[in-house]
Amino acid sequence: TVNDIDFTGKRVLMRVDFNVPQDKKTGEITNTQRIVGAMPTINLVLEKGAKSVVLMSHLGRPNGNKNDKFTLKPVADKLGELMNKPVTFLSDCVGEEVETECADPKTGSIFVLENMRFYAEEEGKGVNAEGEKFKPSEEDVTKFRDSLSKLGDIYVCDAFG
Repeated sequence: TVNDIDFTGKRVLMRVDFNVPQDKKTGEITNTQRIVGAMPTINLVLEKGAKSVVLMSHLGRPNGNKNDKFTLKPVADKLGELMNKPVTFLSDCVGEEVETECADPKTGSIFVLENMRFYAEEEGKGVNAEGEKFKPSEEDVTKFRDSLSKLGDIYVCDAFG
């Protein structure tokens, strides 16, 4: 368990369940229970010396397409407010810019990645602009996984519990 791991100086990549309910008109988060539920583990790994925590989640069902309606930016803002700590929202979840941001962060950094389901590679399926279902190529899935694996030294799953 997380209680048994030495996190000193490590970057932690953590899957969390930030699939929170939102007001359909305003997008405001209507229940913070899932965010609050992740906070003890986030705090624990930081207290145990983690250099950074990179949080990844999904929100809604964007079907492998970027859609502002499903952005995790409001969740990142709410997490920062609830934890009373700076939280950096990254506008993507994979790719060179994200990898660079997470490579050598300031000690104690908390990042929230953009919605994982903006990529069909996350679920292994998506819907294209014409409304047709598709599966991402094996090469694209590998590229997606490889990019994610560069964001942390230790992986923690604190989601779907």
